[in-house]
Amino acid sequence: MYTADEWPIACKANFGPTAEDGTPIIEAGPKVWYDQLLQMAELGFTCIDPMDDWLPMAGLTDEQLRTYTELLADTGLRTAAISIGRNSVVDVEHGERNLQTIHRTIDRAAELGATVVNIGFQENEARHRARGEDPKLGYDVFDRNLTQAQKDALWFWLAEGHHDDWSLRDLAIERVRDLADHAQRLGLQISLEIYEDTFVGTPEDAVSFYKDVDHPAVGINPDIGNLFRLHRPMPKYTDMYNTVLPYANYWHIKNYIRDEDPATGSYMSTPAPLQTGTINYREVIRTALRMGYSGPFMTEHYGSDWLGVGAENARYIRQVLRAALR
Repeated sequence: MYTADEWPIACKANFGPTAEDGTPIIEAGPKVWYDQLLQMAELGFTCIDPMDDWLPMAGLTDEQLRTYTELLADTGLRTAAISIGRNSVVDVEHGERNLQTIHRTIDRAAELGATVVNIGFQENEARHRARGEDPKLGYDVFDRNLTQAQKDALWFWLAEGHHDDWSLRDLAIERVRDLADHAQRLGLQISLEIYEDTFVGTPEDAVSFYKDVDHPAVGINPDIGNLFRLHRPMPKYTDMYNTVLPYANYWHIKNYIRDEDPATGSYMSTPAPLQTGTINYREVIRTALRMGYSGPFMTEHYGSDWLGVGAENARYIRQVLRAALR
């Protein structure tokens, strides 16, 4: 287990897929990459997660990867994990392509010294095919996998999104095992991100899927924030965390203020810093440690100054770890 000061707490590189002038990040080049990496480093981060909706590692040429690696070294950053959530391995038309993209991401993760590749089953290719759209990997991978209603909403998670086809669950298990075999050979792990209406869309479904995969290089990303923010009935957050934490190996951690009125059936949620949201993360992190959690954290926040709040969240996590481990 890490010490409190050594524990990897990664910044989510949430700058989006385009530079300020509209150029795709993957084409924007070293100057833009360096500026964004430096912003994270200047706020105290030493680790990042280069999400595939920022700069997709699988889409970089070998030369681009060398340049990116040099920039990481120049800014004192390292890669704790790589998340590639919206490339479902069971998409009806592009599942095989997505599978190969994740395999390439695993190779890149090993080259960059990461320990985990985080995957999910969030995908919604059909509506783009219907409009004749097939953007290049990394140009707008996040945006194109949101429904129009999600794009129009203040918070995308409050509109109807993708639902997994449960007839494809066995194929998903088979392909996750394939990815896990690859990851294990390179000393990495695969983490399955909890996300509503997917094969791992509830804590119980996530544990069931994890157990059916039955692979030593697979764990769960207990991103309960993805569920806690929804305007629908939810179990107590403590119950949800207690269900999944024993199997966790990577953690997208975020908080929301949530309120609900049983009399009217109304719900309210809004992003909040870890320390001030409804979930008591001092309690939850200490519980996770007692259950044996030893994976990296990744600070995630939507809205406002996501980077500044993320840095605040990282300092909070560090203090909680110091208090729990001394």
